[in-house]
Amino acid sequence: MKENLPSAPTVKDWLDAATHRLVFAEIPSARLDAELLLAHTLRKPRTWLHGHSDELLDGRTQEIAAARLDLRVDRVPVAYIIGHKEFYGRTFKVTTATLIPRPESEDLITLLDQAIPSDSLTREQPLRLADVGTGSGILGITAKLQHPEIDVTLLDTSRHALTIAEQNSKALNANVTALPSDLLTRYPYTADIIIANLPYVNEAWERSPETNHEPAEALFAADNGLALIYELIAQTKQQLTSPGWLILEADPEQHPAIIEKAEASGLVHVSTLGYGVLLEKLV
Repeated sequence: MKENLPSAPTVKDWLDAATHRLVFAEIPSARLDAELLLAHTLRKPRTWLHGHSDELLDGRTQEIAAARLDLRVDRVPVAYIIGHKEFYGRTFKVTTATLIPRPESEDLITLLDQAIPSDSLTREQPLRLADVGTGSGILGITAKLQHPEIDVTLLDTSRHALTIAEQNSKALNANVTALPSDLLTRYPYTADIIIANLPYVNEAWERSPETNHEPAEALFAADNGLALIYELIAQTKQQLTSPGWLILEADPEQHPAIIEKAEASGLVHVSTLGYGVLLEKLV
């Protein structure tokens, strides 16, 4: 369903019509998405729209904004359309090679803050952190920016994703290393901290249409979504120090199974927050 617009629509005209189309397409964040698309097209902050509702839109702007709106109606995620997503107060580049950052992943940074030992700034050797399945690099880069004293390596099987992660690290001035690796198989150290948002979605789960546009290899895993998490837990026997910390993201319904598997592998459950699980290796 398309709205008829005046030949010279204002910002308000376009936003009202776009919002109506997105509501009709059953997109819950209709007004927000319309504002994000138009602000990106105009290369203005979203707040600019609110003070310039009577500004006229030229033909070229309308054409570009309409094409982006069509993509959103087709349930392409806004982050892919505008090419970036906010995470922990910073802007990260994203493409269809990477999973879109979710707000719930910020819980892992909170758990990381809890895990970082009080002597991290005075150690002779810096703590080593491995961000496994880094995607766009949000967890490892944020960890480095929040705790500059730690040594961070970004790991992913996708070279395309690692390219995006490296671009994000440079844009945000985060001194990290990127390395292609299947989980920890090519990580050359023993990590003090492992943080991971691995694929954990069971393909049988009900999910939003937007996920159809994200890379399947970054979303889905076998064994009810737990296969890669279990594999990583097994690798901690050799590649996590004692003491050391493992921070995982998974659906809360999966947490009991993950904790049981981790405890059978010698890890101790420390705490759970939202989608995040913090585990410690003591021996």
